[in-house]
Amino acid sequence: MIKESKEKREWEPKIIAFLCNWCSYAGADLAGVSRLKYPPTIRIVRVPCSGRINPFFILKSLTDGWDGVLVSGCHPGDCHYISGNLVARRRFAILKDLITFFGIHPDRVHFMWVSAAEGERFATLIKKVSKKVKKIGPNTKFNNSRE
Repeated sequence: MIKESKEKREWEPKIIAFLCNWCSYAGADLAGVSRLKYPPTIRIVRVPCSGRINPFFILKSLTDGWDGVLVSGCHPGDCHYISGNLVARRRFAILKDLITFFGIHPDRVHFMWVSAAEGERFATLIKKVSKKVKKIGPNTKFNNSRE
């Protein structure tokens, strides 16, 4: 009986989100306390600043079998570490070209700005990211076993 229900369930993408502590994580928290609905298959990793995300974290997430990766930080000009989000934006632009070169669909990796007061925006963007990743399908590029 359990096996049947597992097979009938529709596949949902597993997405890992690296969120800056000061804005994006607070926006996610606001979405939660406001009881806004967004896909439950997202897993959040709180980081001090989006500028501290090493591109290898994103590549490692994909090779470990995550279907999508999201990096979110403060809006430009609002970074608590002055220019960390701008550093992240430059890294992300280069990384998008690199993952395309590796044969990974570019819509598996997303970057966005979310402030602490934008809980509704966070929930909406998570839904959009999840929908895009779902359209691509499971990440089987690295032959990881699916649970």
